[in-house]
Amino acid sequence: MANGGPVEHGYPHLEVVRASITALYKRLSYDTIHAFDTSVAPVDVAFCDTDELHLGAQRVARELVRHYRLPDARLIVGFREMTHAANVELAAGPEYFVELNDRFRTHRRDIGAALAHEVTHVYLHRLGLSFPGVRENEILTDTAATYLGAGWLLLDAYREDGASSQKLGYLTPEEFGYVLAKRARVFGEDPSVWFTSAQAYTAYVEGRGRARRDEEQPPLSAAGWAGRRRYARDRRRAREPWAGAGARAGAGGTERGVPYVFSAEGVRGGGSGGLRVSFPCPTCHQRIRVPVRGRVRARCGLCRTVLECDT
Repeated sequence: MANGGPVEHGYPHLEVVRASITALYKRLSYDTIHAFDTSVAPVDVAFCDTDELHLGAQRVARELVRHYRLPDARLIVGFREMTHAANVELAAGPEYFVELNDRFRTHRRDIGAALAHEVTHVYLHRLGLSFPGVRENEILTDTAATYLGAGWLLLDAYREDGASSQKLGYLTPEEFGYVLAKRARVFGEDPSVWFTSAQAYTAYVEGRGRARRDEEQPPLSAAGWAGRRRYARDRRRAREPWAGAGARAGAGGTERGVPYVFSAEGVRGGGSGGLRVSFPCPTCHQRIRVPVRGRVRARCGLCRTVLECDT
């Protein structure tokens, strides 16, 4: 929890965020992901200063448990002085003990944000979904909370001015906006109407722009002129008759700052008729591999997104 200190910005965790979205689709399936088509409503987790602290926290926790469809999970919420915003004891259940930072005794409007992260920990624990390393696992938790409809609360808890700052979670504000925009694209939501923090709205707009650029990378038909020109040059290099399969595979690739990679697997006699290109799905980031033969319509087998490509 950044409390008065500097807030990190930008996209330093973007690759882990994308891997987290892919992992969610692989573990939960398309149908389960789409069961979370409605985000947590602001009114369900609202907390005013006149609410009794412990009863109000338990009420918000129950709403988040309901959102994640964990009917047998019971959260016991307490408060203590600590460095982090919150902590949950991931035991076998059905009872889970959550500790919130004493700060939330007086900053009650953000209790829902802190609990959203901790209840997501419980949900992923029950799924058996985790990443190696503490930091990577926390990024997975923030990404899952946001993509499954509760993490907008974490972004709304971000506030920063010249005298103070507050941010919850491990993602940067822009990364929260990026994931939130990915979710909004899938479910047709407009989360901007829920923000009470002006800084959170700004971060969402920035993240939304970054998410849109994922949909404008070649070989997708929506790619811009500069991207299309670079793609054509890399495709031409991959088709050069003197290039072996290894050289063709090296045309393009993330090491050169582009998301696509050409391969000539299955080509016989040095021809290029079997040239293929692989690229990440802009929705779930699972890699898709299609033949290089002009206009192609591809369907992601993981998230079922239909993609218009110009290969």
